[in-house]
Amino acid sequence: MDVYAVMLLLGVVMVTVGLNSGRVMSGSKVCEGGAEQPCYKIAYFHDVSSRVAFSEARRACEMDGGELLSIESPAEQRHVEHLLQALQSGAVGGARGGGGIADGDFWIGLTRVGGVDNTLTPCPELYHWTDGSVANFRNWYVDEPSCGGEACVVMYHQPTALPGLGGAYLYQWNDDRCNMKHNFICKYEPESHLVKEHGDTPVGRGTAGTAGGGVVTQASGSEDVPPQVAMTATSGMLLLYVVIPTIPLLLLILVASGTCCFQTFSRSRPRTKTPADQSNLWISKTPKPDSMENTRRWI
Repeated sequence: MDVYAVMLLLGVVMVTVGLNSGRVMSGSKVCEGGAEQPCYKIAYFHDVSSRVAFSEARRACEMDGGELLSIESPAEQRHVEHLLQALQSGAVGGARGGGGIADGDFWIGLTRVGGVDNTLTPCPELYHWTDGSVANFRNWYVDEPSCGGEACVVMYHQPTALPGLGGAYLYQWNDDRCNMKHNFICKYEPESHLVKEHGDTPVGRGTAGTAGGGVVTQASGSEDVPPQVAMTATSGMLLLYVVIPTIPLLLLILVASGTCCFQTFSRSRPRTKTPADQSNLWISKTPKPDSMENTRRWI
């Protein structure tokens, strides 16, 4: 088996492993509380190596039509905690097969702005929501934020960790380095806002997410009508985090293929013999007969 075939086989195996180990165990858009309430999508990665930095999480939410989570009130904080608890138990958007989620913090859309140049403003006041929200609600863990080189914020989710000074590391906020790898939560506009913008979404429905990746909708005031289940567009984010990690591998396979083709072409090209140096043809290895006779005459 030549080098090209080995590289191609290795690439296929690595892509297959990546698809299995990097599977997103969530991704269902959950809309509860009516058309006036925002929707949420929890992106939890069972494989720790598949988790993402703050900028990648923010970009993923924006590409999916939302924003990285902003929490504007204690009620919304409790609602997000409820969603995480349901996800942990496998009730909403959990892993297929009944499993929930384990330890793993979640990026939220709070980040420090201007901390290097602004030394007069207290550090906690430099944090702002990336979606433009001006809400002042905060849920910091004790002695947080620590500032320094930590400018992006996660929501703790470490149910198996021993409690610290501020209690269990669950749902409180902590500032972290922005290049650390975590899960994340996206937030979407309420249905009523989408109706005003597009005019094609019915109002007055209650919705709730399902573990299979769909959304259950129930028409308000009609409990006798069975709820309708509609699948949400969750494959976009899954495809994003499956395809992007395979790009370097595909480039490696492309370079290996080009190298093999070049070597094969070089070996198959006919070689031409180097012509003899015509400038040396006049030199004779044996002296001429008359030259020998002249030599004898002088002896």
